[in-house]
Amino acid sequence: MSENNALILGISGVSSSGKTTLARILRDIFPKTFILHEDDFYKTDNEIPVKNGVADWDCLEAIDLPALSHALTYIRQNGMSPPDLVSKEDKNSVGEVSVDHTVIEDLKWKATRWMYQDVPPIAIIDGFLLYSEGMKIVRDQIDVKLFLRTNYQTTKARREARSGYVTLEGFWEDPPGYVDNVVWPNYVKDHSFLFKDGNVEGELNQSVLNGLAIQAAPLEAQKDMTVCLQWAYDAIDAALEKRIARN
Repeated sequence: MSENNALILGISGVSSSGKTTLARILRDIFPKTFILHEDDFYKTDNEIPVKNGVADWDCLEAIDLPALSHALTYIRQNGMSPPDLVSKEDKNSVGEVSVDHTVIEDLKWKATRWMYQDVPPIAIIDGFLLYSEGMKIVRDQIDVKLFLRTNYQTTKARREARSGYVTLEGFWEDPPGYVDNVVWPNYVKDHSFLFKDGNVEGELNQSVLNGLAIQAAPLEAQKDMTVCLQWAYDAIDAALEKRIARN
């Protein structure tokens, strides 16, 4: 893909895997960084697919894919978020997360070295479906692809602890059984190809990841956001180094 005016960083993974938390911390650490949330491209409430009598917010059909792709194209060309995009996702809480603030401050200091370097702005794309086969048009526009893993039990506990979500036209609360009936089955369907034998709680298929240039978080990062943050920082730092070397 040709050179562009932004470094587009994707952070994807199952619901409640820490994507938005990580994105917000990285935005605070790196200069010239902004976030584009996949959740800001949901269709209107009455366009969300209804399956077995329940709205399915966790499927590809719930996302306005052309609008998301158009936004990424704009970012690549202009190095900034589309001026007409207003984020509703920033109104949603991600809950309490334990992060070593000493590490955050250390990384902020380290990242200052990029402040006066000839590197483009960093656009962090945060979304639960960025690397699925149905998202290829979006996946191909992402320069650095980070994948966060979380097991079923953790996903269920974190998702069910949330109070709800601001939508385009109101507010959504998961009905009982939503993780078991909607969230987890959709995750398995769209991400099993990234894992050996299709087991999303098992070993990753490294050859598939390599082919798609996806970097998966280390296992210890699943329950330790400080480890996850350090890993993500190193990935961005390496990508910026490569960009400098090409200039």
